[in-house]
Amino acid sequence: MRGRGRLGEQVHADWTRLGAEDPLWAVWVDPDKRGGRWDVEEFLALGRDDVDRTRAWLGRLGLPTEWDRVLDFGCGAGRLSQALAPHAREVVGLDVSAPMLDRARELDRSGGRCRFVLAEDADLHPVPDASVDLVLTERVLQHLPPGGAERALAGFLRVLRPGGVAVLHCPTTPLWTARGVVWRVAPTRLVRWAQTRLLGYPAPMLMTGVPEERVRAVAAAAGGRVVDVQAVVEPATHWAAARYVVVRDAG
Repeated sequence: MRGRGRLGEQVHADWTRLGAEDPLWAVWVDPDKRGGRWDVEEFLALGRDDVDRTRAWLGRLGLPTEWDRVLDFGCGAGRLSQALAPHAREVVGLDVSAPMLDRARELDRSGGRCRFVLAEDADLHPVPDASVDLVLTERVLQHLPPGGAERALAGFLRVLRPGGVAVLHCPTTPLWTARGVVWRVAPTRLVRWAQTRLLGYPAPMLMTGVPEERVRAVAAAAGGRVVDVQAVVEPATHWAAARYVVVRDAG
């Protein structure tokens, strides 16, 4: 997260370590998959399920389900990138972690349709203005430092062509569970300590929520509009979240 202060630099360092030590588990946290125990085929199938669900949602809204160029923001090991490839001419996978991108390239079966690019901040600097038709991001914005999700959303609308679509997942508020209360009240340094010392994570995973009204306001200010929202409750993370379809205004 270049130029974003100490916390942003720490997120960059954390995800570089997570990508080096246990990339598939860090992308999709499952206690039974720690230590490299994810089956690759099972992992990639999760991406196909997400893309199928997204295409069905967009189809119900009368929006395109095939694209020229797609951006997978926070692509990690490429589970969504590969699932998107049959439906696009090109998929650009963007991630802050070089080891994650190395793993994505190792697993890539897209026949050259996927291109994986390192990005050191949330502003999508490697991606030109108005150059993609779809931005998809899942389980990523939650790990950016405060303000990072808003910067990323503004970046999505910058790189979308007029009429292009962003589909994004973002937590809203912690649940009223024991761990949810910890997310509500504990300082970041304590959460980082607990994740590494008590839970044994290779590096901490920050969680940051953004209220729906803030997502709508940022989208409008950047030239877009939220056309649909799906609220979701995620007991595994102890957060409530929402998925959004955001369209860049044509004019």
